[in-house]
Amino acid sequence: MPQIKTKPAGQLDAGRRKKKRDHNAISPFWNVIFNVIIGLFAFSCVFPFIFVIIISFTDEQTLALEGFSLFPSKFSTDAYEYIFKTGSELFTSFGVTLLVTVIGTLLSLFLVTTYAYALSRRSFEFRGFFSFLAFFTMLFSGGMVPSYIVMTQFLHLQNTLWALILPLSMSAFFIIVMRTFFQTTIPDEIIESAKIDGAGEYLTFARIVLPISLPGIATIGLFSSLGYWNDWFNALMYYNSPKVTPPLQYLLMQIEKNMDFLTKNAQNIGSTVDLTASLPTETIRMAMVVLATLPIVMAYPFFQRYFVQGLTVGSVKG
Repeated sequence: MPQIKTKPAGQLDAGRRKKKRDHNAISPFWNVIFNVIIGLFAFSCVFPFIFVIIISFTDEQTLALEGFSLFPSKFSTDAYEYIFKTGSELFTSFGVTLLVTVIGTLLSLFLVTTYAYALSRRSFEFRGFFSFLAFFTMLFSGGMVPSYIVMTQFLHLQNTLWALILPLSMSAFFIIVMRTFFQTTIPDEIIESAKIDGAGEYLTFARIVLPISLPGIATIGLFSSLGYWNDWFNALMYYNSPKVTPPLQYLLMQIEKNMDFLTKNAQNIGSTVDLTASLPTETIRMAMVVLATLPIVMAYPFFQRYFVQGLTVGSVKG
């Protein structure tokens, strides 16, 4: 019978230690490479916004002569001064957008989490039907005209804040994401133990499910806030009265449209030729991007910790 040759235990341990040393020798090198690649990718994401801020503070004449530059020879605040000449309307529009974003996000979180929690419960008899109903709306929608008729003719919400809030309050994609989050994060044993202790569905949802689900809720809340903050289309559809203050995004779009009209028709408007010639057109566009983006960018770090957890939860089990 042939004998199986085995290495002494000392040689095996030495081989393992050598492999471990080789692994430790290679690992820092690849860590540096990966960190450099990720750093370059992160810089490529942040750099455009930094460049836009620099251009917004560049003098318009310098921009026309030198072009876009990271280090312009002359800085100016003319773009921001022109925008802020709208007076209190800009700050009022900012307040309208902030109010719509806060109320809309809270309403969206309430509707999405309650709907998704019901779909995640196996004891819910009609969860298959309502899951199909949510998924169906992702593929097919009523369209713009029926939505406009419902909002204006049936609900009579034209020129009101609810016309900006309700269209974005329910998202089938958010519902499916939260349903999956509840199914993969909330064990059935926790729900059953709460019922044994006498807690009902509402108390279980409020006192047990929601605190555990903060990463998923923060992720959906961030996406919902971005949607409300950047929304201008609903104001374009449902706001047609000059007495109603539009949201910030729609006001900035109106300012840009008026500025483009003046610059394109400067030759036909004799008294405003000098005015339109001095308008900082390019820098105003960049300033509008900064004003529309900076507040939500400043709020993002507060959601980052929960946002990362919400994206990675369920990816690794065991």
